[in-house]
Amino acid sequence: MPASTSGNYTVNMLLLRILSTITKSERGTSSVEYGLILAFIVLIVLIAIQATATQTVQLWTDVAAKSAAAQAQN
Repeated sequence: MPASTSGNYTVNMLLLRILSTITKSERGTSSVEYGLILAFIVLIVLIAIQATATQTVQLWTDVAAKSAAAQAQN
């Protein structure tokens, strides 16, 4: 094997060994699951905040329009 191919082979084998160890380890599984749950909770909170912000802006826009209309009538 040429030197460059041998070096790549060694790196690939090392990466495969590391990935194999990670996938076989059950210790980190709970952390990953908790991380995913937390990510979904954060996503839901951000969606709720966005929806609330949109409704709040619309509410104040309506208040401003009605206020301007009331002042124009006087």
